[in-house]
Amino acid sequence: MTAEPAPISFARGAPSLDIIDVDGLRRAAERAFSKDPAGSFAYGTAVGYKPLRAWIAQRHGVAEDQVLVTNGSMQADAFLFQTLVQAGDGVIVERPSYDRTLLSLRGREAKVHPVELEADGVNVRAMAELLAGGTPVTLAHIIPNFQNPAGYTLSGEKRRALVALAREYDFTIFEDDPYVELRFSGTTEPTMLSLAGGDEVVYASSFSKTVCPGIRVGYLVGDADLIATITKLATSTYISPSMVSQSIVNEFVRGGSFDSSIETVKTALSQRAKRLSEALRAELPQVSFVEPEGGYFLWVQLPEGVDGDALTEAAAKRGVAVVKGSDFVTDGSRDAIRLAYSGVGLEEISEGVTRLAQAFREVA
Repeated sequence: MTAEPAPISFARGAPSLDIIDVDGLRRAAERAFSKDPAGSFAYGTAVGYKPLRAWIAQRHGVAEDQVLVTNGSMQADAFLFQTLVQAGDGVIVERPSYDRTLLSLRGREAKVHPVELEADGVNVRAMAELLAGGTPVTLAHIIPNFQNPAGYTLSGEKRRALVALAREYDFTIFEDDPYVELRFSGTTEPTMLSLAGGDEVVYASSFSKTVCPGIRVGYLVGDADLIATITKLATSTYISPSMVSQSIVNEFVRGGSFDSSIETVKTALSQRAKRLSEALRAELPQVSFVEPEGGYFLWVQLPEGVDGDALTEAAAKRGVAVVKGSDFVTDGSRDAIRLAYSGVGLEEISEGVTRLAQAFREVA
């Protein structure tokens, strides 16, 4: 009897355990629980663990009342959408965009306007034409760094142009930025939050990608009045987020582990992205992609006539999990797949692409 091949997953956007600073987190937990057991183990306030809130505010150069710390960035997203997006409101999203965002906006009954994503970020010219044509827009959801699912990064020029559009047409940019710390090549661009200097931008990020996914700590940065409104919503939702998780993160970022942990993660991601790109060029020259400069994801554009959903199914039969591109668009297009390289080792990447190439030949 032939043994089934070991499963390989390019599906999950999370770091593998070997690149998580387990010892650093253990030490951070010990410090948090010994220094501030009352703050760690009691109910807190809806704004989050205040020492961590202060650290985030300082890092972004804003006042503390402009920061809300939440149970993961998805909670931050949900609070923001619930506050700013009502049924029928126009929301611009990138095409492709994060599938959970699309689901949330559908749940809010928003009018979603996808704007094509280019290698240097959303097509600002197309977005300007949409706005100039009279389409009312309340919010634009933008993932500026190593976008999920495409892995692309928004250029500095486009960041400035988007802030100008937000001012001209009076909409809010939701700068969803969980991967910002994970650049391993290229040039870091300023946040749109820092470029705006006003209430045009609400910024979100997460420690799930830089500390560990299970910690579930995210945050919002925005206008103080908006944050105060969302804080009331947070209070009625859960009284307070997890003080245990947030006190551990606070000690982790303040105790010297954060920067070294990020370097470990970036080194591994760089090696994995390079191996994946090399393997795709060697085994699947028919596809196209942009080699990422950071983050977790690589978007594979398939040749005309190749069905990404069918390829996903064929790969699964060979023990390789990928995510079909149709999950990230609103029009049902099936011409792409997403590969996450953050949770797989180098040898797994090579073997996984070999199996993916076999699946491709089956469906092409």
